[in-house]
Amino acid sequence: MFKGFKDFLMRGNVVDLAVAVIIGAAFTTIVTAFTNGLIKPLLSAIGGSDAAQGLGVRILSENPATFLDFGSVINAAINFLIVAAVIYFVIVLPVKTIQERRKRGEEAGPAQPTDVELLIEIRDLLRQQNHAGK
Repeated sequence: MFKGFKDFLMRGNVVDLAVAVIIGAAFTTIVTAFTNGLIKPLLSAIGGSDAAQGLGVRILSENPATFLDFGSVINAAINFLIVAAVIYFVIVLPVKTIQERRKRGEEAGPAQPTDVELLIEIRDLLRQQNHAGK
């Protein structure tokens, strides 16, 4: 029963689902707070045509809705890269390593007898033949 459960957990699609849930939920919140609290203010310090709004350009100076916010786009890209890197190195890479180890173990097949075991078996067979012939 536990072997079946273990096999279910180690299948690729279950791991992919777990990765998607983590990316979409808890960890994204932490990284968003980091980028909004630390990275975005640094990008806003670089400024643009309107330093109060951050790194960007206002197309029509009289209309604030026409502000192109490059800082938010860069912030979102940094956010994505951080989340993807952590998920890859903390979850995907270790699971792939475990799956490769399991696959190598399955490919190895049954253990081959050693030379000593083969010699003992030959000796025993020869003894049986000698006893049967007498």
